[in-house]
Amino acid sequence: MNKNQVIDTLNSLPEEFDAEQLIERIIFMEKVEQGMQDAREGKVISLDEAKQRFQTKWSK
Repeated sequence: MNKNQVIDTLNSLPEEFDAEQLIERIIFMEKVEQGMQDAREGKVISLDEAKQRFQTKWSK
């Protein structure tokens, strides 16, 4: 994330907003950016594998 991305996010908000709204958007952007980086690096699993992990974890 860089300063320009934060400024763009700030500019996309209405004139009046809660600081929490800005923080939530910045965190969301950071998570999306991290997910995209993980995908570029091949750090992904298939949908079937994700379902299997979910079922294994929550079926206890």
